[in-house]
Amino acid sequence: MEVTEALRTVIDPELHINIIDLGLVYDVSVNDNEKQITVVMTLSSKYCPMGDAILNSVKNCLEHNFPAFSAEVKLTWEPEWSYDNITEEGLRQLKGY
Repeated sequence: MEVTEALRTVIDPELHINIIDLGLVYDVSVNDNEKQITVVMTLSSKYCPMGDAILNSVKNCLEHNFPAFSAEVKLTWEPEWSYDNITEEGLRQLKGY
């Protein structure tokens, strides 16, 4: 399983869309030598009430799907998230299609 595909199983509990299609994930790097997966991501707002839960879900997802690797999740606010980050699939889900 590819890392981004695994991350599609992490759903934003408020918007009910996965974090990939929401555009919350900015970068994924896999270091095979050090057995490390690093995800750089943001949240929809600095005041997101489910922020800690989402970050923990990302780490748990990675450690579950890639048990030979350690996972690091880095939170960033640059660039700031906006609705423009949402993929076409995410927009369809948001609109209920």
